[in-house]
Amino acid sequence: MATVTPPWSYTLHLPHDPHAPGIGRATLRAVLAAHGHAELTPTAELLASELLTNAHRHTTGPYALRLLAMEPGRLRVAVWDTDPRVPPGFRAGDAVAPPCDAESGRGLHLVRACAESVGVSVLREWGASKGGKLLWAECQWDDLT
Repeated sequence: MATVTPPWSYTLHLPHDPHAPGIGRATLRAVLAAHGHAELTPTAELLASELLTNAHRHTTGPYALRLLAMEPGRLRVAVWDTDPRVPPGFRAGDAVAPPCDAESGRGLHLVRACAESVGVSVLREWGASKGGKLLWAECQWDDLT
């Protein structure tokens, strides 16, 4: 008899600290292992690493990692931060790779290349959402249940 697993989500709030991206990656690995999706770890960890590092390098406030299991067999890796500006690479029409001699700017291009889909939500209200933006990337697993 097949079991039905409801969609799940986790949110890890992180301070603006240089250790935070590593803690986010470790949390992601633990969550995927606990839910039986360790095979997704390399791709999901790359997505989370780039999004978390971008939040740490280009903002000054706290940020958060959100992991959301979606139907059918998709994982959304999202990072919220306090800055509402959408970075190059996530704006519409920004899928062009940075120049070969650029010293930075490859991370979000890498996210776009490795994810099934990407998106951004700008959160302008300072109520419960705290403003800022949410960058997300999705990857897929093979669900045999």
